[in-house]
Amino acid sequence: MSQFAINLIFVGGSFALYIAIAIWARAGSTKEFYVAGGGVNPVMNGMATAADWMSAASFISMAGLIAAGGYANSTYLMGWTGGYVLLAMLLAPYLRKFGKFTVPEFIGDRFYSKNARFVAVACLIIASVTYVIGQMTGAGVAFSRFLEVESDTGLIIAGIVVFLYAVMGGMKGITYTQVAQYVVLIIAYTIPAVFISFQLTGNVIPPLGLFSEVESGVPLLQKLDMIVRDLGFVDYTADVSNKLNMVLFTLSLMIGTAGLPHVIIRFFTVPKVSDARWSAGWALVFIALLYLTAPAVASMARLNLLNTIYPAGPTADAIEYAERPDWIKNWEQTGLIKFDDKNSDGRIQLYNDKSESFKQTATERGWNGNELTVNNDILVLANPEIANLPSWVIGLIAAGGLAAALSTAAGLLLAISSAISHDLIKGSINPNISEKGELRAARISMAVAIVVATWLGMNPPGFAAQVVALAFGIAAASIFPALMMGIFSKRVNNKGAIAGMLAGLLSTIVYIFLYLGWFFIPGTASFANIQENWLFGISPLSFGAVGAMINFIVAFAVSSATDAPPKHIQELVESVRYPKGAGVATGH
Repeated sequence: MSQFAINLIFVGGSFALYIAIAIWARAGSTKEFYVAGGGVNPVMNGMATAADWMSAASFISMAGLIAAGGYANSTYLMGWTGGYVLLAMLLAPYLRKFGKFTVPEFIGDRFYSKNARFVAVACLIIASVTYVIGQMTGAGVAFSRFLEVESDTGLIIAGIVVFLYAVMGGMKGITYTQVAQYVVLIIAYTIPAVFISFQLTGNVIPPLGLFSEVESGVPLLQKLDMIVRDLGFVDYTADVSNKLNMVLFTLSLMIGTAGLPHVIIRFFTVPKVSDARWSAGWALVFIALLYLTAPAVASMARLNLLNTIYPAGPTADAIEYAERPDWIKNWEQTGLIKFDDKNSDGRIQLYNDKSESFKQTATERGWNGNELTVNNDILVLANPEIANLPSWVIGLIAAGGLAAALSTAAGLLLAISSAISHDLIKGSINPNISEKGELRAARISMAVAIVVATWLGMNPPGFAAQVVALAFGIAAASIFPALMMGIFSKRVNNKGAIAGMLAGLLSTIVYIFLYLGWFFIPGTASFANIQENWLFGISPLSFGAVGAMINFIVAFAVSSATDAPPKHIQELVESVRYPKGAGVATGH
């Protein structure tokens, strides 16, 4: 059986399962559409939350980023994991106690203002749309290789699948679909990692294999450092020079995580506040299975790639292009691996041609520049092929990558849909809309969001994890501070909250647009996105933490200069801080 047929069986079978679950768990009311009826088991909700959380960025891009940048890019791992702990401890139980459907609804009621709710809707939609671009980009990468179609065609297929199970099932259908998707993605991620770890180190536990010895008797990380150093790259385990940017980027990912609405709303689906806490704990366990494996997958992928290009070592001749392995040929067809024979010697030179200290060595070896460009997003997906694993493992990881992208995309689209139908239409435009009308509006909103997300996925401003980092920065600067002040401060009023959210949001997106293009339109950036141009050395990906500080400062300053919130609002804050006795989530 051909590899394409095997891929089709795995991917097609998983898609059929997701759609069947959506039909079985079809939402029949707004409560089922928004919060799955409010009766989801904490363990199941933890698994669904983990799938919602571990997006294409986690499955596809994170290991690729760590593989490319080593320790310097471990900030993604630290920021996302730490952020989830913040969410579980500081926000989830209190928002569950409040007992409403959506994050903007909490902000609107807590700050006793429809305008605050409207601003929160705008922040949510901007963050979620930016985030969903990364998911659709990841889906396009997976489709383009494993189903042998154009990336844009893959995005359209992904959009149709999400439409079928998300629009039909709502949160109820998405919850049970995400449980299935978690099982698919975690098996798909860990099985190849076990194979590869055993091949390289003899250890079947990837996190332990990372610190084990390879065939030469040298520790894996030390071996990797030696190889990348011989090719002009910075040591894989080298420290970073810009500590400020690293701290701010990690902080931006952490507080952005805690402000992501599509994860927060998962805690509205459980019956009790204690269940919200247990859900968070279980989700952290399920997330850890992948996040503890990712650094090993990254290191082993980088080592396998370099060993493929330089089978006799980095100081010997590279392989001839004509003798390149099949996996390179397969990925070349997608355009995600590109070869340019700059010195016309018929061999593949892969090295750091930007290193001034390595230029003399490159000249002595007759190299005229790096000749192989490898998209970071492919390393996890290509790992089984690089390591010559069985065909069924390649099919499995294809299904896993798509499960990761689609599960998070569905959660984000639901957050966008509920913000439009529940917070915008029912909350402002037509408060008297019937439940049937609201449900119809929710489904139409989601359908429109899917079309927009698919189009944006065809024109992304970066690769999956970078785009996701931008979304986290926007959530960090706008939503997280409002939630924190709403729960833990009685003094912040409606004027302060609105001013803070606008200041944090606008400062962050303007800073991002200055370096990545206005509204992400190519060629419109005001400055080149290089460290020399960054303000105080702060990357656009790290500015969310600064935006959050601006949000807090403006909100407290404006609140201090204006009237205190009404007494009943202060009593509401007091009651939310003691999360006992919460009733079911309600939209009324």
